[in-house]
Amino acid sequence: MTPAAFQKMILAHFRAHSRAFPWRETRDPYRILVSEIMLQQTGVERVRGYYACFLERFPTVETLSRAPLSEVLRFWQGLGYNRRAKYLREAAIAIMKAGGFPKDVAGLHALPGIGPYTASAIAAFAYGTSEVLIETNIRAAYLHHFFPRAKAVSDKKILPLIEKTLYKKDPRTWYYALMDYGAHLKSTVANPSRRSAHHQKQAAFKGSNRELRGAILRHLVSRKSLSREALFKKTALLGRSREEVDQALVSLVKEGFVRISGRSVALAT
Repeated sequence: MTPAAFQKMILAHFRAHSRAFPWRETRDPYRILVSEIMLQQTGVERVRGYYACFLERFPTVETLSRAPLSEVLRFWQGLGYNRRAKYLREAAIAIMKAGGFPKDVAGLHALPGIGPYTASAIAAFAYGTSEVLIETNIRAAYLHHFFPRAKAVSDKKILPLIEKTLYKKDPRTWYYALMDYGAHLKSTVANPSRRSAHHQKQAAFKGSNRELRGAILRHLVSRKSLSREALFKKTALLGRSREEVDQALVSLVKEGFVRISGRSVALAT
């Protein structure tokens, strides 16, 4: 399939079957940043409601930068992967210190918790620049049409095709179209992304360290502090040992989520 034919097919599908999401209705880099962080490892329909509530409480990068960590985590509860909320707040603080949003990928990538994809996505969706992006749905579209029978395909093989087929007249619409087409494929054929060299099955949440860490933060969000004993009793319902709880607390302290003073545990400010 030629680049022109691929573009025509993807854009035609988008005109007929485009999905509507609130983050597609803005070019505000802050709102796009929030959506991109929320969408990491979380389905779009689940994000939709959280996105609206989060922006109602933190409508600007300035309001987020001034908010205490406990408040940010409170509005993040239920989305999981709480590091994302912490990094998002730290990015907001860095943006305010710098006097405004970075205007290029390098500046965006330098923000706390912002990886190459997120930096390029913000640049494409907020500023309309011709960046080369790859994520799971985009990957699915290229695997399906350009690597129909191949297995363990690396992104290094896909990225040149993304660059070659990039619709430079409107990169923002192009990537939305690719994502929607990839999502369509996943619901109609065997998921092409499983043939990627980077495909990983998500580890079970139940019984994981992530579940325990999330439970600890959830218990601390609505309280100024808890004794270690009270915290252990609450997390014991998960069937966790005192040693497991202590190890989780050590990691949360190192990452700046919580502080321990004597026998008391509280969220970091």
